[in-house]
Amino acid sequence: MASSGISTSSVSATENSDKLLADLHVSYIQKLGQSKDDLAYHLTSHLRLNAIYWGFTALSMLNKPDALDREEMIEFVMSCWDEETGAFGAHPQHDGHLLSTLSAIQILIMQDALDRLDVDRIVKFILSLQQPSGVFAGDAFGETDTRFLYCAVNALSLLGKLDLLDREKVVEYLQRCRNYDGGFGSVAGAESHAAQGFLIMTFSSIVFTCVAALAILDRLDVVDVDTLAWWLAERQLPNGGLNGRPEKLEDVCYSFWVLSAMSILNKVQWLDVEKLSTFILSAQDPEGGGIADRPGDMVDVFHTHFGIAGLSILGYPGLVDLDPVYCMPASIIEKMGLKKGYKNLERKAF
Repeated sequence: MASSGISTSSVSATENSDKLLADLHVSYIQKLGQSKDDLAYHLTSHLRLNAIYWGFTALSMLNKPDALDREEMIEFVMSCWDEETGAFGAHPQHDGHLLSTLSAIQILIMQDALDRLDVDRIVKFILSLQQPSGVFAGDAFGETDTRFLYCAVNALSLLGKLDLLDREKVVEYLQRCRNYDGGFGSVAGAESHAAQGFLIMTFSSIVFTCVAALAILDRLDVVDVDTLAWWLAERQLPNGGLNGRPEKLEDVCYSFWVLSAMSILNKVQWLDVEKLSTFILSAQDPEGGGIADRPGDMVDVFHTHFGIAGLSILGYPGLVDLDPVYCMPASIIEKMGLKKGYKNLERKAF
């Protein structure tokens, strides 16, 4: 599968660009997964389906969704179906998991192949993971936090089955995760965190997952908007990059986690958007394509996807509009009648 790898090249800290290297990024994503003899390819099998979602969504934002073979992609997604659980695993013969199930749903919707899904079984799987407290586990093994909760709410919404969810339990749990600084923790009582554990979760932003879940549920009244937006704005460092919590390093992926939440709260303008755009672009590999977490580090498809997503929210010219709630092309979400109130920056002209 052309987009099933994770990382192939490094960035020169002194060789970056002030413009998005779109063609190079398309080529980089197309080449991912071709080096099946590399150890890294096999070590990242637990992220394979998620990596395809990241790569395909990045290509969609670059207005190049046809750069990967549609039928090959759909067949790989369906090969990840776990008949025993009634859900999708990250790779063929992996156990079904909420995270990879959401990625499968998103990919098939973007490929106009939702009819391939056994919706009833998937919904049953998702609902079985809700705990008495209202939070969700990721799978039958029982790890719970607000990231899995978001995956469940997102997936049920995309499948048109949100009415089957115990919404009040979900909202009550999210209220217990809200902290004095306006942010949210991964579980009730945990510190506020803009992002955490991307090797475990595709949607690893804690604040984002809570805010986006509340947006889908039409319960943003739970959020202390100004306090949270101020905390998010304070994540910006002097070099323009964003971090996940105080005293931590900047990281390109936070460009989406923080920006998406601020877009939902209509507060993107509280950031220095020019500095942030410059930081994202500085993490590109000008030779092989791809975007790293910060200049000088290895590029990977995760940061490539979320770097481009951040630029889309910032109105970077030539990119396709992204819905920050679902992290999918805005036109698709609008066509499904699921668009929520958010405000990305106006798209700039070339």
